[in-house]
Amino acid sequence: MNTRTQTTRFAPKEGATAEYHILVSVTDPELPFADQLDAVLQACVSATEGRNIHFRRFFLSDAPGQAPQLEAALKAFPGVPTSFVEQAPLDGTCIAAWLYATDAMPCPDGIPSHNGYAHHWTGSLVSQEGDSYRQMSDIFAHYGTQQAQKGLSVARDTIRTWIFVRDIDNNYAGVVKGRKEYFDSIGLTADTHYIASTGIEGEAADERVLVEMDAYSVEGLKDGQLRYLYALDHLSRTCDYGVTFERGSTVTYGDRQQIYISGTASIDAAGKTLFEGDIRRQTERMLENVRALLAEADASFQDIAMAIVYLRNTDDYQAVRDILSQAYPTLPVVYVHGPVCRPAWLVEMECIALTPAGDPSFRRF
Repeated sequence: MNTRTQTTRFAPKEGATAEYHILVSVTDPELPFADQLDAVLQACVSATEGRNIHFRRFFLSDAPGQAPQLEAALKAFPGVPTSFVEQAPLDGTCIAAWLYATDAMPCPDGIPSHNGYAHHWTGSLVSQEGDSYRQMSDIFAHYGTQQAQKGLSVARDTIRTWIFVRDIDNNYAGVVKGRKEYFDSIGLTADTHYIASTGIEGEAADERVLVEMDAYSVEGLKDGQLRYLYALDHLSRTCDYGVTFERGSTVTYGDRQQIYISGTASIDAAGKTLFEGDIRRQTERMLENVRALLAEADASFQDIAMAIVYLRNTDDYQAVRDILSQAYPTLPVVYVHGPVCRPAWLVEMECIALTPAGDPSFRRF
């Protein structure tokens, strides 16, 4: 089928709800886009047969040219929150995909619901008006209204966001300002908490869109189920240098723990960029930082269900892939072109890990 599918299935014990993280990539970069698209969609259908898909993201090499074809093809598979972002796969192909699915989780009104929880995935929230500050402000305001209509609170219930920024070197400052002002307005401060996130270069098909956001929230969590990761012996709080997101978050259910690691780069406990200009040493420090965050949740690289590695320079792909494949040969990962929010950062990684470390005082997933 000219595709490679990396599927991670997680169920803490027999009979428990199974989760699937699925990464699909193309193996023949010489194929025309239409053929690559068809191969990826066929692989997605095959990998999710008999399962409920809750979210899907497509990484494209040319969003303006490719998104219309993708949108037309996806009309045959409606009802799934979907994100399109121009972050070219670094293997030279035109398209890759990440899908999240479960077994046997009912979806009334299209919202996965089970054991008193409802899982709300949101894809490709955008604004077309103004600069990046205005667009980030509008996106969060819209998201907050959307969540409130569902009886949710952004501050209480949002687990993770992904923020994609066109021309990040020039537009990220507006994103930082817009997000901080919104968080201030809903009472999120350094003394409360922020939200795990990745802020990275990524473009929408519409050139007017400077900022695009995906998000995940859970309805029905009790106090203590959602907590945050810091690894302060390795990384600083982001607020120390004027940014407002958490390094990671965990959600503990009665039968498992989900761990969401934010975009993580080569940084030290004082917030300083380490090893400027050295891709290999930056990659090694990035991995060390991710290990520290996972360890704070009693997890390791072996628990990672999916990972995305972002590179500023496409020429660094081979070196970074070699380092990761040697250290973690079975890591489910996709590599994409995505400059990080600091020009000196050459590489960044995010991941989701799953462990059976549940707490019986909470309801099962």
